[in-house]
Amino acid sequence: MVFENTAEFAKSRDSVDHLAKFRSEFIFPVIDGKEVIYFTGNSLGLQPRKAKDALMVELEDWGKWGVEGHFHARNPWFSYHERFTDLAAEVVGANRKEVVLMNALTVNLHLLMVSFFRPQGKRTKILCEAKAFPSDQYAVESQLRFHGLNPEEHLIEVHPRAGEHVIRLEDVVKEIKKAGDELALVMIGGVNYYSGQVFDMRSIAAEAHAVGALCGFDLAHAAGNIPLQLHEWGVDFACWCSYKYLNSGPGAISGVFIHERHATNADIPRFAGWWGHDKSERFLMNPGFKPMPTAESWQMSNAPVFNMAIHKVSLDLFHDAGMENLRNKSLQLTDYLAFIIRQVAQKTNTNLEIITPMEHAERGCQLSVLAHGFGRKLFDAITEKGVIADWREPNVIRMAPVPLYNSFEDVFRFGQILEQTIAK
Repeated sequence: MVFENTAEFAKSRDSVDHLAKFRSEFIFPVIDGKEVIYFTGNSLGLQPRKAKDALMVELEDWGKWGVEGHFHARNPWFSYHERFTDLAAEVVGANRKEVVLMNALTVNLHLLMVSFFRPQGKRTKILCEAKAFPSDQYAVESQLRFHGLNPEEHLIEVHPRAGEHVIRLEDVVKEIKKAGDELALVMIGGVNYYSGQVFDMRSIAAEAHAVGALCGFDLAHAAGNIPLQLHEWGVDFACWCSYKYLNSGPGAISGVFIHERHATNADIPRFAGWWGHDKSERFLMNPGFKPMPTAESWQMSNAPVFNMAIHKVSLDLFHDAGMENLRNKSLQLTDYLAFIIRQVAQKTNTNLEIITPMEHAERGCQLSVLAHGFGRKLFDAITEKGVIADWREPNVIRMAPVPLYNSFEDVFRFGQILEQTIAK
């Protein structure tokens, strides 16, 4: 496609976008009487318009039924989490045995490492990407220390090469093979939060298994962003949040994937709780944990209903839109955004370096831009003009045009604001 830096071109692309109707399903913040250009769905997705109604249903049923709402509410709370199984599995490429919604992201990451990081003998090391999201770094380091292991000796971090911003697959593979029978677990963010790089999860999982290690992913920046096929790729486990691309509200519920070869294995150690017990016997209150033969057996508590009500609204939108359609539009939007950024850099004679890979297979919605010579002043200035993006030290602006609610006109308008701001 030949792009043009004109309002007419952007509007023409929007006019043939069959996903454009989903924009009206979301509430945009307003600054100075105008809707903002919202490019930060990679931090917190916009509020679906139906979120309030979904919450009101549960509030009304709580008032009407009290505790009996567990069985008589319009969406009975006893089995509330089961409403999400098929829709969540669709988003991450899993079967229904492999997915459950519960807790928050880092809580789930710790619970999964309880089961899947079991250091024994020589096999004690964890491999992750350098500059992983801090919560992942803290979780991995604390898990090592919990087992009496020193992260300086037992944590392998794969770095970008000198002068580069992303990590090469061959370097990940090299470190996996080098660790060999000392490697217990590979735990990587499927999409790096800083650079926006998408990792080849299928290949990484296969290489981990080839040396006898397990492989898991934090999909906080991947779920709802890129197509995933976790079951087919043979990934052992994964978890994700739902407040970013999945638009389910601040601090919203987390999702968990556990491959069926593990989910059906009652002998895998896990922290047990009431809601992971065989649901046919749950209310008999008998001693002795009997895990369900699904990912549900990792549940410890009953569903946070108000939290999950909004998530259902968002998952329904994803189902209606279709992940393949969203991916196609996402690539077009980011291609156009990259074109606009380069146009602005050329016109203003500035160095705006896109550090996110340009290869489609290696990126999702997010483009990360090193604003050389500007620092935070440029980011603050475009924020004042109604662009909601994200700043990361030392000088990276992260932008994510989300296909569910962003448009080509958003991208064009952003370019105009960026150019005018630099010119001043």
